[in-house]
Amino acid sequence: MTDNRLADATSPYLLQHKDNPVAWRPWGPEALAEARATDKPILLSVGYAACHWCHVMAHESFEDPQVAEVMNRLFVNIKVDREERPDIDQIYMSALHALGEQGGWPLTMFLTSEAEPFWGGTYFPKTARWGRPGFIDVLESIAGMYRTDRGRIDTNRKALMEHLGKAPTAGAGQLPPDLPVTAGQRLAGLYDKTHGGIRGAPKFPQACVSELVWRTALRTGSADTLRTCLLTLERMSNGGIYDHIGGGLARYSVDERWLVPHFEKMLYDNAQYISHLARALALPGLAPEIAELFRTRLDETVGWLEREMMNGAAFAASLDADSEGEEGRFYVWTPDTVIEALGETVECLLFCEAYDITVPGNFEGASIPNRLMPPEDDPGDALARFAEARRTLLAARETRVRPARDDKVLADWNGLMIAALAEAEYIFRIAGVSRESWRRLALGAYRFVMDEMRNETGRMAHAWRDGRSTRPGFASDLAAMMKAAIALAETSSSISEANRFLADAGELASQLEQDFAADGGGYHLTSREASDVILRPFSPMDEAVPNANGVAAEALQRLWHLTGDADADARSRAIVTRFGSEIVGNVFGTASLLSAMDTGVNALLAVLVVPVEGDTSNASMALRRAVASLADPAVIRLEVPAGHAFPDAHPMQGKTAKDGRPALYLCRQGACSAPVTDPAGVEAALLQLIGRTPSAI
Repeated sequence: MTDNRLADATSPYLLQHKDNPVAWRPWGPEALAEARATDKPILLSVGYAACHWCHVMAHESFEDPQVAEVMNRLFVNIKVDREERPDIDQIYMSALHALGEQGGWPLTMFLTSEAEPFWGGTYFPKTARWGRPGFIDVLESIAGMYRTDRGRIDTNRKALMEHLGKAPTAGAGQLPPDLPVTAGQRLAGLYDKTHGGIRGAPKFPQACVSELVWRTALRTGSADTLRTCLLTLERMSNGGIYDHIGGGLARYSVDERWLVPHFEKMLYDNAQYISHLARALALPGLAPEIAELFRTRLDETVGWLEREMMNGAAFAASLDADSEGEEGRFYVWTPDTVIEALGETVECLLFCEAYDITVPGNFEGASIPNRLMPPEDDPGDALARFAEARRTLLAARETRVRPARDDKVLADWNGLMIAALAEAEYIFRIAGVSRESWRRLALGAYRFVMDEMRNETGRMAHAWRDGRSTRPGFASDLAAMMKAAIALAETSSSISEANRFLADAGELASQLEQDFAADGGGYHLTSREASDVILRPFSPMDEAVPNANGVAAEALQRLWHLTGDADADARSRAIVTRFGSEIVGNVFGTASLLSAMDTGVNALLAVLVVPVEGDTSNASMALRRAVASLADPAVIRLEVPAGHAFPDAHPMQGKTAKDGRPALYLCRQGACSAPVTDPAGVEAALLQLIGRTPSAI
């Protein structure tokens, strides 16, 4: 019987492999000790539950007794969920990049018995094809070299360890304050003016880059750049990357048009999508049909979140791309399957025309619903006209075999979604449209993470599933939950509630400093408590999610403006300074840090002083809308009742309501505007403070 030790794992990805004939071990001291004791090399396989090519390699090789026999005889085999252990993924993916490989998942790395990498790759077919060697040949070649040519192994190991051990160069002098803008302009030049997004294929949402480009459009007053950002959101929202039947965004598109997705749905992509839609929706001058599209996508995506992604009060990690062994099978349609659900009617025919459901299909003989090229006689009101048809198709789709769900709760991804829901609910609320359930969702998830995923010392776990936590947590968890706490504070109409969230953010910031701070500024991904890694990753680079240092730098800036905590400002600026050389050398990969730097340069504190807490008078609502319409991520909001006492050093000290009426104060660099009581006065106040007025589309 195979000695496979994954049955007790918490990760759904590891549990997918518990019945493999491979003698898998989870990463940990026992597996590493076994490798040292046997002097066998380690075969490290890193993936995640929704990864299509991970499934392919599993079916071809890890479920095959012949392959498993070779693996078990020659290696100590360790399986890692990259979402549960992002530090291990970062370490060994960086080693793969140093070997000149592009990277991706599954990540297949070969390590010495001391867990030091010496060679690797990604997907290997069982037998040689597509220019890739067969997996058994690779296994036997690597193991043979490890036995007979340790000198060559050691040469590779030393070079890779030297690469991994290089710390970011300390500082690059004082970065110019206009660097975020000049970097954003360079990145805007990479955008596809026809389809949106970065030119070429595959196309990823690139949320961090998109936010920096959006900020650049606001700073420069470039209507063209702003339109490019809106085009990207619109094309994604109409493309096949978006699920037109059930809501939610897939991870990326394999083509340049956003038509054919890799069908897995990740919590983090949808959090950033919701955030960007909400910000765009606040923009004045948005075309009515685009505003309606964005509102609908927000409703549908939050609906998907509630329907398919809840794990108790918190949010699950992802949905798989595959069902019944086929990628996308759950999501695609043919005219016949649509007729079966809707009936053979004129309305059914019109729906198929409107959503590109054809006999030839647009994906392997079937059709991915999309609105990229509406027919010439399109009714133009497809969102409303076909709403009932989409609901019927959703009900029909629910009878299909569903893709698997990875239901673990990740603190950092939940933090991103909590912040996004808080912002989206607020934008609807100030427009007079109730989405109270969205805030309840955000609050429920927030309380779950803060109450259930922290231990008695306040230290946060990274993952939770079935009552079991994976700890210690990572810098990304604390940074994202700081972001969540601050977003809930900024969107609260109760100062007592806001202060509780700000106190939480301050506590999380202290924990981040205590357990993750690096000498000279910035944060390691891995806690000081971790003892099972060869090094603690220290990088400013974004992935599909913003880097922990970028999220922390932004959160600390906001915390300083909201509370007057000067240490928060110093820590934020130290992060940017510490990674200065990396920022200058790679503006694409450090976009979240550049956005945080932009907030440091252009932060605008907007404090609404209301006669009574929670005031919903027309005057208060109009002032709230005026601030939101700036659509500026560097605007920091706070709402207080008249008589609220600010610290002596805070620029708002002594400011109050005006003659019993709500008053808005705009503060920048320690100075505040005169009280604004008429929304029309916001532009004049901005002109006086920063020398310009908001951008128009």
